[in-house]
Amino acid sequence: MINLNGSHASRPVFILTGIPGMPDKNPWMAFPLGFLYILTLLGNGTILAVVKVEQSLHEPMYFFLCILALTDVSLSMSTLIFWFNIPEIPFDACVTQMFFIHVFGLVDSGVLLSMAFDRFVAIRDPLHYASILTNGVIGKIGLVVFARAVCVVFPVPFLIKRLPFCHPNVLSHSYCLHQDMMRLACASTRVNSLYGLIVVILTLGLDALIILFSYILILKTVLGIASRAERLKVLNTCLSHICAVLLFYIPFIGATMIHRFGKHLSPIMHMLMANIYLLLPPVLNPIVYSVKNKQIRG
Repeated sequence: MINLNGSHASRPVFILTGIPGMPDKNPWMAFPLGFLYILTLLGNGTILAVVKVEQSLHEPMYFFLCILALTDVSLSMSTLIFWFNIPEIPFDACVTQMFFIHVFGLVDSGVLLSMAFDRFVAIRDPLHYASILTNGVIGKIGLVVFARAVCVVFPVPFLIKRLPFCHPNVLSHSYCLHQDMMRLACASTRVNSLYGLIVVILTLGLDALIILFSYILILKTVLGIASRAERLKVLNTCLSHICAVLLFYIPFIGATMIHRFGKHLSPIMHMLMANIYLLLPPVLNPIVYSVKNKQIRG
């Protein structure tokens, strides 16, 4: 893989793993994956269509929901390669897929943070809600969230490309992730690991803390409302967003913990958690908002 001058003689081809230990059964994964992709497109497409058609939903909360729906569809489509029963992926294609998966994952987190800010403004300062979160401001927030994700993930492909690969290039999942590709390198990955840890702490970790803090302030405001019925009504407007946050962060934490501390667990458990982390939230978010949000349900 490496010539005498230390440069890469060739780029490896990575092998995607569907069902660990049963490569002959991989084509069967096309059915559940295809079902999840169809549900993702139908659910999020319905959300986008309903918000576009229904004038009463032309509010900041639903515009942020549309951004979340677009991000969820993009994240799901980034993992689509394995659905076409392509077990091998060239190095550059794997790096490209990894880039988009991590970008849209960070965008998802940023959008959830933006939606928490939306709920905070709506409850703490309802009289100025529409004047603070104008269409222009929402558009700028969306651009900042996307730009942050791209800037943070941009160095990762270069960090991966500098590594030599001499181990069997079998990935743990049916798609490419930075930590999974890094594991197969035959050189020190300390820089990659350190950068990945810093990114997670300063993006996902910081987003989660700000969301938690915003809900502490929201709860403080709600408890100051005299009427119990009014308190429940206000809290109910936050329920869909809280569910979306839990759907994103709980699988992420679970997948991270299993990857870090679950070396003794079955590879199937790693595969399940990784697919749940990326594929379940885009499927369930439209269902949550359809069930828990009265306007969307109507």
